[in-house]
Amino acid sequence: MTVTASAATTGIQPYRRRWVALFVILAAEVMDLLDALVTVIAAPTIRKELGGSESLVQWLGAGYTLAMAVGLITGGRLGDLFGRKRMFVIGACGFTAASLLCGLAVSPEMLIASRVAQGLFGAVMIPQGLGLIKEMFPPSELGKAFGMFGPVMTISSVGGPVLAGWLVDADFFGTGWRMIFLINLPIGLAAVLAALRYLPEYRLSDATKLDLPGVALVSAAAFLLVFPLIQGRELGWPAWTFVSMAASVVMFALFGRYESRRAASGRDPLITPSLFHKRAFTGGLVAGLAFFSGMMGFGLVFSLYTQIGLGFTPLEAGLAALPQAIGGVAGFALAMSGLQEKLGRGLLQIGTLVMGAGAAVLAVTINLAGVEVSGWQLAPGLALVGIGMGLTMAPFFDIVLAGVEPHESGSASGTLTGIQQLGGALGTAVLGTLFFNLLAAEWSFGSSMQVTVWVEVGLLALTFALSYLLPRRARPEQQAH
Repeated sequence: MTVTASAATTGIQPYRRRWVALFVILAAEVMDLLDALVTVIAAPTIRKELGGSESLVQWLGAGYTLAMAVGLITGGRLGDLFGRKRMFVIGACGFTAASLLCGLAVSPEMLIASRVAQGLFGAVMIPQGLGLIKEMFPPSELGKAFGMFGPVMTISSVGGPVLAGWLVDADFFGTGWRMIFLINLPIGLAAVLAALRYLPEYRLSDATKLDLPGVALVSAAAFLLVFPLIQGRELGWPAWTFVSMAASVVMFALFGRYESRRAASGRDPLITPSLFHKRAFTGGLVAGLAFFSGMMGFGLVFSLYTQIGLGFTPLEAGLAALPQAIGGVAGFALAMSGLQEKLGRGLLQIGTLVMGAGAAVLAVTINLAGVEVSGWQLAPGLALVGIGMGLTMAPFFDIVLAGVEPHESGSASGTLTGIQQLGGALGTAVLGTLFFNLLAAEWSFGSSMQVTVWVEVGLLALTFALSYLLPRRARPEQQAH
């Protein structure tokens, strides 16, 4: 495999230049992470001011994550074909423009379409940064460079909901909720200008062509599944919704068959079919789908419960969720202190148990305290959920990818990341629909929230059971210990 770099940037970049480039890439990561979180807090206010049905609340998150899931599968390959710097700049420009359209949206339909555009351009932008880091940094500095992602993701996950609530409540220049999107404009423009100056250009001279039929098939399959799950409740579950969900299964099967034939004919498939012959990888995909569905769906429903059910302001709702975010930071730090290497798969299992225990504590608290429950009373259960989440996520990707062959790693990583995003869309659709269904059946907000929490516990139990399909350690040399 040959790498072609521009003449001005051949070889490892000078020290200062590559670290400036890293901060450009991290700025793009911040935009993506914040936009995945902020609408969870702002959704009730957006619907109140912009109008639209209850499904708008779900589509704000699901539209973004679904587009990201589909785009990520092929986003990295665009950089291989056309140049990583070029595709990063295109992705950042598109993401920034889509953010502006979100902030200027005059209808629910315009806002949802703009969120989908954000997800698609984000899927073009994010993989290029990771690839560029590998090319810019020597092996001795690579660990330090990737280590910067931990604090950035931590700060974004902790500060995102609070920032969203503060921006909505502050109502700067009369923009209200629109500021959660408009804040991307200075960040995005700065990232684009800095990328043009500091990022090197890399392109694979022997990169394979895009598998566009594969992209179309998997996109259609995902849409046929998520769309009826969100819209079906409001329409009274007509027959076509069930036909659509059944058709999604058929489309996924057709996608698998097409990818196998493409690989057999010597062409590069979108997803390497041999991955699905590995029990550990397939089990990890299903476990990831269950885990991330529950995690994202729970976040949306908790925001609705606190704001609509308990009457919290957006800022109060963001602060109420803060113990979970801080717990997640603590759990991740605990895992990184040596537990991940020592326990391997066991750490993931402990994490799901702690997370499930926290969810159970939360459900009991809501049941006992009723409508008078305070953020302080919710904090212990949420903190446990966060700690368990951090313990689970820390080893997850390494362990699931442990049995993958080197030539399959690119496809496996993209597929696993895509499943993470698809899980977010699916969880938003399923748990959001369940919550709204219970409210429509005249259940109280507290009771509806409790049912949602117990469904999350069930998804965690499924994740725990599927974890036994995974290898005990992320690296073979650890297996003997």
